Amino acid sequence: MDKNYLFHQRIRLRHLYTFVAVAQQGTLGRAAETLNLSQPALSKTLNELEALTGASLLERGRLGARLTAMGKQFLPHAVRVLDALNHAGQSFSMGVNEESTVLRLGVLTTAALGMLPSILNHFHQQQPNTLVQVATLHNNVLLAGLRASEFDVGIGRMAAPELMVGLSYELLFLESLQLVVRPDHPLLSDSVTLFRALNWPVVISPEGTAPRRIADIMLQEQGCRLPETLVETSATSLARQLALRYGYVWFVPSGAIKEDLAHNALAALPIASRGPGEPVGIITRTGHPLSAEGEVMLASIRKSHGG
Repeated sequence: MDKNYLFHQRIRLRHLYTFVAVAQQGTLGRAAETLNLSQPALSKTLNELEALTGASLLERGRLGARLTAMGKQFLPHAVRVLDALNHAGQSFSMGVNEESTVLRLGVLTTAALGMLPSILNHFHQQQPNTLVQVATLHNNVLLAGLRASEFDVGIGRMAAPELMVGLSYELLFLESLQLVVRPDHPLLSDSVTLFRALNWPVVISPEGTAPRRIADIMLQEQGCRLPETLVETSATSLARQLALRYGYVWFVPSGAIKEDLAHNALAALPIASRGPGEPVGIITRTGHPLSAEGEVMLASIRKSHGG
């Protein structure tokens, strides 16, 4: 029987949801938690998908799961199908005669908390009748979604050249990694070192992410190890609450806590990553002019960051 026919007959949405979740979360364990599945059930679904595609889509190892070359090709198609399904569901709740201008914005997960409120406020002052659909994503999924035309504008990190094909990039700022705590944290009352900070519970980005890679370099350079009391998460809202309410030391990209530092909601320890930082910028599709709303969004992003 024709392989393509079998693929179309047997592929299910659960295959796509599972694959995209693993690509976004970086490990099978976190993806399983996101989907409320057991890890064996998730692995079985991935195996089914790879059998249907006839290709290895993920390399699974001790440090997590990485997309293969075929996985990178398949990811934007999977995102497109799930996004189309989501838009179809939204159309039923909007009403038959209801029309709305829609702008689709994809934002790096760690950048959303500190950047988006002021950007969206400024945008809606100029465009009050525009619906903005915001998706917060890991960088590889964000880039795949942009290439697949799932977003009009993205805010993300510069990536390897092969991942930036078909995309235009405009630098906003260089993002360092900082350690932050609540303003009354005992660590702020005395001189502090990375070693001393790690005597407290820590919340940090998962392995396989850019912030975690930078953190691991910091730890290695100073001969330190993460404590056993540790939370790994990409959910900035959860990490923020752990730092504010329970005394955790939060390893966080500077863009995520810009407003918190400005309003003294959080305080930075005098410990930061070396080097110029990770470039964060505006990403759009090359050769695809933006709508008027898209241009206003670009102006709002630039204004919010001094451009």
